[in-house]
Amino acid sequence: MDDDQVDLTMAELKTSTSLNSSMCATVEENRELYKLLGLLAEHPDLQMNATNCSTLSKIEEDHTKVTALVVGSLFYAYFTPFVFVTGILGNSVSLSVFLCKSMRHLSASTYLAALSTSDLMVLIFYVLTEWLIRGVPVLSPDTKVTFMHVNGACQVIMYFHYVSRFLSAWLVVAFTVERYIGVCHPLHRRHICSPTSTKKIVFGFTVFSLVINIFKPLLSVVHDVELWGPMCTTYPQHRQLSFVLDSIYAVFITFIPFVIITVINILIIRRLVKHNRQQRLVRVVTEESVLRLEFTSILLVVSFCFVALNLPYFAIWCKLFLTSRFVNVQTFEDPDELDYFRGLALITRAIFCMNYCINFFLYSITGAYFRRQLRALFHYRSARYKQHSPCQGYCMHGSLQNSDSHSKNSLRRESVKSLRMTSTPQTWL
Repeated sequence: MDDDQVDLTMAELKTSTSLNSSMCATVEENRELYKLLGLLAEHPDLQMNATNCSTLSKIEEDHTKVTALVVGSLFYAYFTPFVFVTGILGNSVSLSVFLCKSMRHLSASTYLAALSTSDLMVLIFYVLTEWLIRGVPVLSPDTKVTFMHVNGACQVIMYFHYVSRFLSAWLVVAFTVERYIGVCHPLHRRHICSPTSTKKIVFGFTVFSLVINIFKPLLSVVHDVELWGPMCTTYPQHRQLSFVLDSIYAVFITFIPFVIITVINILIIRRLVKHNRQQRLVRVVTEESVLRLEFTSILLVVSFCFVALNLPYFAIWCKLFLTSRFVNVQTFEDPDELDYFRGLALITRAIFCMNYCINFFLYSITGAYFRRQLRALFHYRSARYKQHSPCQGYCMHGSLQNSDSHSKNSLRRESVKSLRMTSTPQTWL
């Protein structure tokens, strides 16, 4: 799903020539407008006829289309850095929480830690790279970004871009299936949803993603494109093959995950509603059932946002992608219409990028256990900082010297006992 790469769709190349034609069209339209305004000034009593009205309507419509491209470019240029910084901080904190001692052995934490890692890779190899190429020239027209014009860097960045986006999408699918088994088939969750099985699944998806996307660096090269100059694009002789493989890639990171996630979430919600009715009759609520519901709620919110943030950009991308030179679908009769959809694509792409920065906030809102571990993580680091400060270290050293070994052993036993009592049940995860 990548109109962001020039080699995936030739719509960008079409617009390179259409920009000049649209500028000429704008000059002609301005002349028409000045002529019409001059005529109205000379003849104030002149009645507007159908021709005059249609001319004004056409100029207003074309101005709206050009404005959409300008607004889209500015929105993308200013909003994307906020998404990048928020995503780097949020995913780093989430990864630290899911890898802490009390959560790292849970199967759900393994999926979410892997998802945080893949989202970090997407932010670096996709969001940041695309913003440097497309956003920086909008903010600073004199700045030239040329790091993708080097063979080697071009192939490596494109490879990890494809790998990370594929892995991010399918980790959400894997987590959805895992929660479906845990909720709808509880008798099988001990074997299928064990921490060992989860690590094998994550490892398998990682290897599969690394292998299946090897085509992208093999077909990519820095090539001089007419009217654009050097670009990281596809070998000219392999454009048809690249078009087909990119189309398959787009389907596998968008449409297929959408269908799987939507169907399974409906089944999970149906099961939860039925289970909730039974719980009201029995009136028995255990810590295990509460935590199971919490992680399932996290899944539902994350998967819903995944579909909601991806869908608008996917729809606009399909509209642009079908205008590629390899598909004989002339949907855009006029270049300004293509510019209008390019503006919409930039806006929806910026919104789509939120998918890689929003998960931390979703975990914090829906996960009480996540919030508790987050507070514990910061409290632990704060305590370690105080312990290593000179005054605090001296005071602690003195107090420990005055305490006897019996009291220290007793304190350790109480701490271990407390941890055992408050730890999360693992059988259902």
